[in-house]
Amino acid sequence: MKRQTGSRAIVALTVEGFLSRLSFGLVNLAMPLYALQLKIDIKVIGIITSVNIVIQLVLKPIMGAVTDRIGARRSLLWAICLRSTVPLAFVVATLPWQFFVIRLFYGFTQAWRDPALNSLIADAGGKKRVATAFAWYHTAKNTASSLGRAAAGVLLSVTAANYPLVFAVGFALSILPLVAVLRGLPHRVGQTATATTMIVAATEMDDPPVPSLDPRGMRRRVLGFSGLGFLFGLTAGMLGLFPVIAKQYFHMTPAEIGLVMLASTAVILVSGPLLGWLADNVNRNVVLMVRAVANTCSSLVFLVVHAPVLVGVGRAMDDVGKAAFRPAWGSIMAEVSALDRSKRARTMSLIDVGEDAGDAAGLILAGWLLVMGGLPLMLITRIGLAVVTEFATFFMTHTSPVTSRSGSPRGSQRPSNVFTVEAEPWAGVVATRRQLARSPWPAPDASDLPAPHLAQESVDVGRVEGPSAAETVSVS
Repeated sequence: MKRQTGSRAIVALTVEGFLSRLSFGLVNLAMPLYALQLKIDIKVIGIITSVNIVIQLVLKPIMGAVTDRIGARRSLLWAICLRSTVPLAFVVATLPWQFFVIRLFYGFTQAWRDPALNSLIADAGGKKRVATAFAWYHTAKNTASSLGRAAAGVLLSVTAANYPLVFAVGFALSILPLVAVLRGLPHRVGQTATATTMIVAATEMDDPPVPSLDPRGMRRRVLGFSGLGFLFGLTAGMLGLFPVIAKQYFHMTPAEIGLVMLASTAVILVSGPLLGWLADNVNRNVVLMVRAVANTCSSLVFLVVHAPVLVGVGRAMDDVGKAAFRPAWGSIMAEVSALDRSKRARTMSLIDVGEDAGDAAGLILAGWLLVMGGLPLMLITRIGLAVVTEFATFFMTHTSPVTSRSGSPRGSQRPSNVFTVEAEPWAGVVATRRQLARSPWPAPDASDLPAPHLAQESVDVGRVEGPSAAETVSVS
């Protein structure tokens, strides 16, 4: 039953990601072009385009805490509802300040949506399939982004640049993700969990217990992986100017650039799910390190050759690295955040914000290096950063108390379907039958209960005799 619920949730979230990126692929391509048509200065357009990234960096940890408090499913629904108003607002926008406010609001909705979505994927995937779940989600999202941008170009061509119509189509498409979540995502996925009433279940028979960390150790882990995410985002973001580099330095035509980008989508579509499966079933740490290796190899190709076909090969190498990074990184975020499930969305948002910051910094650094020393200086710097990232990845994945060398959590085996209840300084946490019924897992038998050990209090299951006759779980 749990596996069916998880599969249904993964499908719903993947469909949501596809439809969301399809609708905003239309909007994100049309918005800067519409601003140019309205005679808005190109520098102002640059600020308008990037302001949503800034607001996400500021608000993601805050909205992660909000998500933990009200529930991931509810947060995702609210974020989708609010975000669907963005394309509609662009229909009537004509002034720079209006574009600026709309993009600010878009950044706010994304800062709320992303922690909720990551938390839901982590919960739905479980330990055995979490990397595969992230792989399918990001593969669908990247594919839809390319389709959305292509569809925007076609619509603008056949409608004689009727931008309000394109935004209206984007609004209609932005409603569909809400339907996908309402109909496909089970209510029991993404429920709130508090320190007083949280019931944590072991999901599969071969899932070892996740070790607990003191708050200081938890902060070190989160900050360490956030810093690693910054390095990954920095090296990836430096190639964000690829269309400009292809035209300016490789002298490629727009048609050739378009073919390379189309091949890029095909590479991600094929390699993403495969690398997700490898991260779940073979070795997650090795899959994660593919990202830095791909950065190095692609930069070397760009540095040595300029033929369009070989440039496409270099771009494909980089895309394989991206496809490897997403599932492995999602699996790590899910595992680190599982140390304290009551703060799961906030933990994942703190790790995720490091990658976002690195991506933005990479664009700025690449532009500055191109101006100062040209393409060779930028690529050599990227290779150096990729090597540093590789060493940092090895250090974090081999010294973390969360993961072992094989990429699996450390610890011994324990029986399945065992509830553990977070102990408070005052021993009196009680879960009623109603609270137990909310969990998708069956209640444990007394014979399955583990012996007490350092990371877990012993749990007694019994039945209270009397008028209430309520089944209880008490911490002893």
